[in-house]
Amino acid sequence: MSMLLIALLALVKVVFLVFAFVMPVASLLTWMERRQSAMMQDRVGPNRANIGKYKAWGLLHIAADGLKMFFKEDFIPAKAHKALFTLAPVMALVPPLVIFAIVPFGDFLCLNSSQLFEKIPTAAQCTGSTTPMQIAVLDAGMLFYFAIASLSVYGAMLAGWASYNKWGLLGALRASSQMIAYEVTMGMAILGIFLVYGTLEPGALARAQGTSLLHWGIVTQPLAFVLYLVASIAETKRTPFDAVEGEPEIIGYFVEYSGMRFGMFYLGEFIEVVLASAIMVTVFLGGWYLPGWDYAQSLPHVLALLVGMGVWGTKVLVLCWFQLLIRWTLPRFKPDQIIRLGWLRLLPASIVNVVATAIGVVLLGAR
Repeated sequence: MSMLLIALLALVKVVFLVFAFVMPVASLLTWMERRQSAMMQDRVGPNRANIGKYKAWGLLHIAADGLKMFFKEDFIPAKAHKALFTLAPVMALVPPLVIFAIVPFGDFLCLNSSQLFEKIPTAAQCTGSTTPMQIAVLDAGMLFYFAIASLSVYGAMLAGWASYNKWGLLGALRASSQMIAYEVTMGMAILGIFLVYGTLEPGALARAQGTSLLHWGIVTQPLAFVLYLVASIAETKRTPFDAVEGEPEIIGYFVEYSGMRFGMFYLGEFIEVVLASAIMVTVFLGGWYLPGWDYAQSLPHVLALLVGMGVWGTKVLVLCWFQLLIRWTLPRFKPDQIIRLGWLRLLPASIVNVVATAIGVVLLGAR
């Protein structure tokens, strides 16, 4: 396969994944969160934005939010560090988008047009070239995930420090300490998965789980799944881990931001929710596979690929919905409770999980 074709396929996958899935889903979550909270609190919910008599269940609020942020005044405090003040929203938005490069959203595509409507269970049966439904295939893909995800800490810290606002700085300190604390637990949870499947490449992790539910990460590593879920919610700084922007106390690290700069923080939070869900689907929920049905064996190649991508997208949406459900169910934790939970509860539990997994792998391997 020529380098030009590889680059073109990568560009097509970037456009599809980011602009046809991630950004629309993240925008839709802003509406879904309002509708869901209204249902749980017995309120009407978003219903004011409309075109004539058409309210479209409040979906037009997504466009209204975008227009409002676009036309709001872009205010920068007089004593703010202008360069870092501008850089902070970029550091909050770009890292989660970059990480999607290693997220597999389907199996492989056979580039031989004559085989598109044949049954191709494995890539070896394609007589032409194949391309994975993944922008970048990296052997250490999950390490790449943590390396890039850690850069988001700078976005929160720079936003508070560069604003020249003591409340924003306090929020940034809370955010950075919280994110660092829970990143350690996330890494230890993934380490247990590595011990079980022997790979850190996301696509290989999904294929190792396959269609057998007993081989899925949520079954082989149930404690790791719970630890990762809790840590990922804390990493996105959402309720009940939103003490970094507690309105009665400190307002938040982006208190001085307005317009599209604030919109980047706002959208970045929901992109992180989608990313956390996509990683959990890949690592713990079998990726694009369904339990008990290998549709690549029974469906034409193109249809099997589309079904797999639909399964993957549905799983991601369900996990996004579940994270929104948690936000409107639990009260906000205090900052000291959040730090104690991360360092004194979740981290020791993740270490115990890794040690127990290692012992189990050794014992089963010896047999």
